[in-house]
Amino acid sequence: MKGLEPLLALLADGAVHSGQALGDAIGVSRAAVWKQLQKLESLGLQVNAVKGSGYQLAAPLNLLDRERLQAGVAAAVGVPVALELATVTASTNQLAMAWAERAAHDGSLYVALAEQQTAGRGRRGRDWVSPFGANLYLSLVASFSGGAAAIEGLSLAVGVAVRRALLRFGCDSELKWPNDILCGGDKLGGILLEMTGDPVGDCRVVIGVGLNVSMPAAAAASIDQPWTDLASQLGGAPDRTELGIAVIDEIAQLAGSYQATGFKAWRADWQAASAYRGERVAIIGPAGSRSGLMAGVDDSGALLLAGDDGSVERVIGGELSLRRGAADE
Repeated sequence: MKGLEPLLALLADGAVHSGQALGDAIGVSRAAVWKQLQKLESLGLQVNAVKGSGYQLAAPLNLLDRERLQAGVAAAVGVPVALELATVTASTNQLAMAWAERAAHDGSLYVALAEQQTAGRGRRGRDWVSPFGANLYLSLVASFSGGAAAIEGLSLAVGVAVRRALLRFGCDSELKWPNDILCGGDKLGGILLEMTGDPVGDCRVVIGVGLNVSMPAAAAASIDQPWTDLASQLGGAPDRTELGIAVIDEIAQLAGSYQATGFKAWRADWQAASAYRGERVAIIGPAGSRSGLMAGVDDSGALLLAGDDGSVERVIGGELSLRRGAADE
C-alpha cells in the first residue's frame, strides 16, 4: 500500500475533494486517482463519490504524523531514535523484532508504529483487531543484560507506564493481570512482550502495545470480549500522534531504569490500579482451573491467589487467563 500516503493525507479531513484537485495535488492523472481510491477501500476505508463534486471518506481520519512523532519522541527520551511508521504492516512487533535481531546495541531507541496491522497478535496467539487509522499500534525495543531473570514482571510495569500516559488525557484505567488495560471494566488495550538474544545474558525485548482509540463498529464485530475505546470513555478521541508520544515516553523511561529497579519499584502503583483485587477470581489454563481471592502481586509480578484455607499460591503468567468469579461459574 505504499504510495497512498499523499492521497490519504488529503482525504483525511473528511471533506469533499474533486478528482482533478486530488490529481493536481499529488501529481497524477484523474484515472490514477480513481485507481488509488479503489485501493483505499481494500484498507477498510469507505470512499463516497459525491455526484458532480468529487470524493470524500465516510469519516475523517486522525492519521499519525511522522514529523511530530519523531520530534516529540526525540525530545522526550533524550537518546537517538530510529522511528518507523508503516501505513500497513503485518504487525509492529514483527518490525521491531527484525530490527532487534540485526541492529547494533548502541543505546538508540527503536520504535515502530502502523496505521493498520494485518496480522496483529495479542497474548496467547489471539488476533488483535487493527483497523486502519483508528487505534494505536506500536512496539519499541529495550535492551537488558541478565536475560529472562532481568525482565520479571516487565509486562505489568509496562501496564503502569501505559496507564500513566493515559492519565495525561484524562483516562483513569485499571490493570488486569498480567497484561490487559481496562476502562469501565472493559478491555481498552493490551501488551505483548517478546524476547530475542541470550535467555541468560544480553537480550532485547520487544514491547508491543495496542490501544483502542476510536474503534469502528464494523471492525469491532469480530472482537470476542467486552471492549471499549478512548473515544467512548473521554467523549472524543485524543490525537493519536500525541497519544503515541506519551506512551513511548512513559515506556522509554521505564525501560531505562528497569534493569536497576526490577518490578519491585512498580509494584505499589500496579496494585493501586489492579482490577479484581480482593475479589474472587478464576485462573484458567491448559491444566485446568482454580479459584480464590485476588490478593495482589509479589515483587516478581506473580499473582497471589488466596485460597479458602488461608494458603497463598504464587501464580506465574504464561498460557493462563484471569477471570472474575469462581472457576465453576
